[in-house]
Amino acid sequence: MSFDPAAQRRIGRRDVAVSLLGAGTAPFGSLAREDTDTSVTDAFAHLYGAGLRYFDTAPFYGLGLAEHRLGACLRTIDRRSVVISTKVGRLMKPIEGGVARGVSSGVAPFEVAFDYSYDGTMRSLDHSLQRLGTNAVDIVLIHDVNQRWQGERVEERYREAMSGAHRALVELRAAGTIKAFGVGVNDWSILLRFAADGDFDCFMLAGRYTLLDHTALDVFMPDCERRGISVLMAAPFNSGILATGARPGATFFYTAPEAEIVSRTRRIEAICARHGVAIAAAALQFPLAHPAVASVVTGMRSRVEAEANVTHCRARIPRALWDELRHERLLAADAPVPGGE
Repeated sequence: MSFDPAAQRRIGRRDVAVSLLGAGTAPFGSLAREDTDTSVTDAFAHLYGAGLRYFDTAPFYGLGLAEHRLGACLRTIDRRSVVISTKVGRLMKPIEGGVARGVSSGVAPFEVAFDYSYDGTMRSLDHSLQRLGTNAVDIVLIHDVNQRWQGERVEERYREAMSGAHRALVELRAAGTIKAFGVGVNDWSILLRFAADGDFDCFMLAGRYTLLDHTALDVFMPDCERRGISVLMAAPFNSGILATGARPGATFFYTAPEAEIVSRTRRIEAICARHGVAIAAAALQFPLAHPAVASVVTGMRSRVEAEANVTHCRARIPRALWDELRHERLLAADAPVPGGE
């Protein structure tokens, strides 16, 4: 079985649909020498040409640079032909104390201020629209209300997000200003709280339903399915190791992987090799088999990466590969797989 990356699935019960393969624009905000306006434009052009119509961004990516670069890309197409999601919860504040060197030096002249209030949410969206050069975004995600980013203030931030950002986004959705909204984190446990306390259409979950991490399967995914909340599964490569395999320098959640992760990855690689399948193809396609998942969203910084991911999504993967992964207990026995139960 294979997937058409341009095929679309609806977000919750709302009148908006996203492509099965979504383009994450965190790499658009990179200030590395190899990541340029031209490389970003080339990546976007290939993805758009392949039929992808969902692009996810955030003010935090490059401290505004990713939205600026995506906005430049949007000016080359009919904006109405794509679905754009961005995020709220961080405001980009100009650094005080004189003129900073600027982005060309590799440092964006802004600092981050967390703000999940009603007014902060409205201000954040207004700033995003200006950077993107559009009058509307389709989906808005409340960003990073979790222990990793908020530490001991996580309960305070949660209350602020529910009383402020959630209220603002409910109003904007009711007015038709946005089509859907949700939360984006890498911690599914707090998403269960949001689901119980609010009225959300989608959740973006990073790295927690992949070939190497099934922790979301037993509780979170069924809860979303029952509530009609769509899952946007981000970081399907767990920050790299499932794209490159267990090579020197590969990362798992942005750090060096533990020996057990390296061992499991190598076992998955060996099974993929026996069936003539790239491990990256299996990693991209696995989450799409779950009925709660609307899109798999991965960052793509260049035309080469864009071409590779489109190809991986279209690759035919025999059912025997999934059966062998299950037999070797590398996949949860009850995890849905492409082409079957």
